[in-house]
Amino acid sequence: MRQVHDSGSQTGNRRRIRYREIASDLAERVGQGEFSAGQLLPSESELSAAYSASRVTVRRALEVLRDDGLVDSRQGFGWFVAADPVRQTLGRLGTIESQLEATGNTSERRILDFRFVPSPPTVAQVLGAETVLEVRRLNLADGRPFARITVWCPEDLGANLSRADVEQSPFYELVPVELGGARQTIGAAAAEADDAELLGVPAGSPVLGCRRVTSDRDGKPVLMSEHIYPAHLTEFVVDIPRVESSLGASGLRLVE
Repeated sequence: MRQVHDSGSQTGNRRRIRYREIASDLAERVGQGEFSAGQLLPSESELSAAYSASRVTVRRALEVLRDDGLVDSRQGFGWFVAADPVRQTLGRLGTIESQLEATGNTSERRILDFRFVPSPPTVAQVLGAETVLEVRRLNLADGRPFARITVWCPEDLGANLSRADVEQSPFYELVPVELGGARQTIGAAAAEADDAELLGVPAGSPVLGCRRVTSDRDGKPVLMSEHIYPAHLTEFVVDIPRVESSLGASGLRLVE
């Protein structure tokens, strides 16, 4: 009986030493910048193979790092380097760049597509234009993918714009009309394959999908945009004033 007990004890000790070794090595790799804030780590099965350890041992190592606040996990994502989500305020009309800079993040935009196309049906219905300038871009925060954004602009308002223009400045500074405001709709979605690859998340993982319609001073829609954010990297914040007559959430609606 003593021999069996000693063998089990030794195995347990080896496991404890092993998961701590793995945790220490992963922490060092994160500290050296191999994995940046918000970046997905290799899957448990990939780490298991890389460290020649069981998934139970790898998971325990990751749990130690989570307890230390170095990594985190989300259903549908797996494990990633812990990062404070960027909070975007919904109380005023602004750009992603201004929101990122306000929270101390370095903003960067990469133009993926710049072209004039026949209006997609939904865009035509909103903007009332047969042809639109379609600009698809990737926004980065501190060098990591943060959002995929597609903007549609009526051809007459975008006719004089170049790829360089939209790469350097937001549409709000480029369209030749005075803007009045916007309406933004936000909902949960699953990352499609193209967006997943751009944003560095698994296909089908949770994302926040936003549609914004921006109007001129007369209330005419002049821009329409679609924004896709990895759900673990952003939060939307709105200040709700207390109104004596009602404290209800009037901004919510059911999706049929």
